[in-house]
Parts: sequence; structure tokens; C-alpha cells
Amino acid sequence: MSEPVIRRAVPADAAALAAIGAATFAETFSHLYPPRDLGFFLSTAHSVDAAAADLADPAKAAWLVEAGGRVIGYALAGPCDLPHPDVTPACGELKRIYIEQASQGGGLGARLVDETLAWLEKDGPRTLWIGVWSQNHGAQRLYERYGFTKAGEYEFKVGDSRDHEFILRRG
Repeated sequence: MSEPVIRRAVPADAAALAAIGAATFAETFSHLYPPRDLGFFLSTAHSVDAAAADLADPAKAAWLVEAGGRVIGYALAGPCDLPHPDVTPACGELKRIYIEQASQGGGLGARLVDETLAWLEKDGPRTLWIGVWSQNHGAQRLYERYGFTKAGEYEFKVGDSRDHEFILRRG
């Protein structure tokens, strides 16, 4: 496979963004949810319409990771909407970052985090936030290397299911 390329997504990428979002979420978490909850979540959170809305929002940015002629990962960033009392309109959030399991390792995730955090701080340092599943220890270690620390917890809804999530903050 060719060396992965990270590029900023554009409105024409809505279908690709929705597809990789649904595929990587299902690959990572489908074992946690009843099929009905997973299907509902994927059809709403990872629909083409949802991806198009994210790509049309000037306060948000998305990146695609491509290798061998196909999309293998992505990231989404924008204003923070995590349920924490210290979140302000000036805060930014790394909302989603996923790479298909077969392409993980070798620093690709770190490259994608670097790209996303640089965009979030393009106008100067600010408080950044990330929500991460409480059992995703690998992601927690990665974010810790970037200076994120646990600042709270919340429940992430997937249909009628609820996940125990950690809220991480830097800055």
C-alpha cells in the first residue's frame, strides 16, 4: 500500500467522510451495542447529510486519510460541545479521530492528531477538549502524550445505549 496521505476534506467528500465514519465506528464499537442502537446511530451521526453539514460549517474542519486509492481514516474538529462546566465558546474539540484497524500503528494516528491540533490552534493557543471511551486505553495514552488530562466524565448516547466516556482537556 502507498504511503498514507492526510488531506483536508472538502464538501465533495461528504459521502466518503460518512462512509469511513460509519465503517470505523462499527469496526471499533459494534460489539458494544444491540444492532438497533448501532444502526440508528450510524444512520444519523454518520449520514451523508451529517457529513455535508460538518463540511459546510466554517467553524469545523475534517481530514481524510487516504492510501492505496481509498479512505482509511479521518478526523473532525470544531467548537467544543462536551458537557463540562469549563467549556466556553472559545474552546476547541477534537471531535472524532478514527483509522481503520488494519492501518493503525506506525504513527499515522499521531500524524492525524498533529494536523488536527494545529488547525484548532491556528489562531493561537486555547483550551482543547476530547471525549474518549473510558475503555479505550490506547487512545487515552496517545492523548496524554499531547498533554491532555482527565477533566470529567459523561454518558455518550448510541441509540438507547450509554457509554461511559472521559472528558480530557489541554490548556
